[in-house]
Amino acid sequence: MAHHAIPVEQIEQFEAGFHGDLIRPDGVRKNSAPSDPAERRSRSADVDYDDARAVWNGMIDKRPALIARCRSVGDVVSAVDFARENDLLVAVRGGGHNVAGTAVCDDGLVIDLSEMRGVWVDLDARTARVQAGATWADVDHETQVFGLATPGGVVSETGVAGLTLGGGIGHLRCKYGLTCDNLASVNLVTADGEYLTASGDENPDLFWGLRGGGGNLGVVTGFEFDLHPVGPDVAVCLVFYSSDRTVEILEAYRDYVADAPPEVSLLTLSGVMPDEDLFPTAAVHESKIAIAGCYAGPVADGERALAPLREIAEPIADFSGPMAYVELQQLFDEDYPDGMRYYWKSLYLDGLSESAIDRIAYWSDVAPSPLSTVDVWQLGGAITQVGVEDSAFAGRHAPFLLGVEANWQRPEDDDANVEWVRDCLDDMRRFSDGSVYLNFPGFLEEGDDMMRSTFGPTYERLVALKDEYDPTNLFRLNQNVAPSESARADGGERHE
Repeated sequence: MAHHAIPVEQIEQFEAGFHGDLIRPDGVRKNSAPSDPAERRSRSADVDYDDARAVWNGMIDKRPALIARCRSVGDVVSAVDFARENDLLVAVRGGGHNVAGTAVCDDGLVIDLSEMRGVWVDLDARTARVQAGATWADVDHETQVFGLATPGGVVSETGVAGLTLGGGIGHLRCKYGLTCDNLASVNLVTADGEYLTASGDENPDLFWGLRGGGGNLGVVTGFEFDLHPVGPDVAVCLVFYSSDRTVEILEAYRDYVADAPPEVSLLTLSGVMPDEDLFPTAAVHESKIAIAGCYAGPVADGERALAPLREIAEPIADFSGPMAYVELQQLFDEDYPDGMRYYWKSLYLDGLSESAIDRIAYWSDVAPSPLSTVDVWQLGGAITQVGVEDSAFAGRHAPFLLGVEANWQRPEDDDANVEWVRDCLDDMRRFSDGSVYLNFPGFLEEGDDMMRSTFGPTYERLVALKDEYDPTNLFRLNQNVAPSESARADGGERHE
């Protein structure tokens, strides 16, 4: 979309009804909610454009025309109306990570929800209401007080909204399902500025699409999640072996998870993973394979169930044992700092054949960055117990998910790392039906074909929802499901 300046009078009109911060490249920071000028100045003084446009992935360097940092649903409605009426490119920013960089854009409007972080637990209903700018650390902080949790991700600084809308694969998945499987309701603002609730009883088709279909259908402002008894402590497996044993470890892992109880959710990580605090000096810069995960049940039962994974070979290091659930959720946080460079992709695997294991071992060994890993996530269990009629999520059929994570620090290494991920995926497609996990998508180079191949027969149902709720594709900076040509014609061509 071509850049065009937003008329000053339009911005001033928007500002008059906006209670958050409006952040602009010229350094002018608008904040209209407080009537007290001193409070307004104090709130605006610490808002910096370059800080506000920066996202977690250091590869992303976009310069939006305006960042609307919302404080309420009313702010979100105002921002959506402003974008639609002024024909602006729209990016929506939640609370945390966004590997693909779609939370910010050049020249358009960023609807920033990162200050909407409230979490409220209803003990009687055993539910939590969560605003769309919250992170999983925010959710865990409130729910674990009561010994409750809903399945989140595996890094606590991840945003709730993006993870949930893309499915949500975390430490509790085989026992309690995906994050999106635990949704009771969703609140969102549609492209026409309407505020809706979607649940099994209210707008059920929309609810279906929001459960794992991506962020195509509106700006979600809040979620209601079902909670489950978890913690305060869980049995954790975290054991590292030498990469010389990668084939043996992956074969043992495959055989173990085939008969594992649903309380067990695991993944393997293959790479150098250099950490002087964790490993003997001789092993710090050597390639390794780790088995990580937990048992979502009594700790003693979990320690017995996980014990075989610690005895496959002689480990380099073994940090397994009882751990606070909150600590488990934060275990990988330091590995994914703000501003590092990230490029991730994924494939659902048909299985772990001898050939697939050999190739995983190969690609782990040739990663250009010691911070990169090739991961194999165990699926199954509760994930398979939700049908396509109940949720748009498309990966329930697969026993494993392959995640290829390039993580590195220097811009001059961009090409080598991106090429490694793409080459690995091209090679591994023979072990997959080609569908991907939306939260590890790479950048937006795949386009429509990626979404069609991932959703298969349900893709057209997502198109029908897009036609109804966003026919002009206002919300397209995501893993986009485009509206049909007829809907575009009926809705107008202004967003092309």
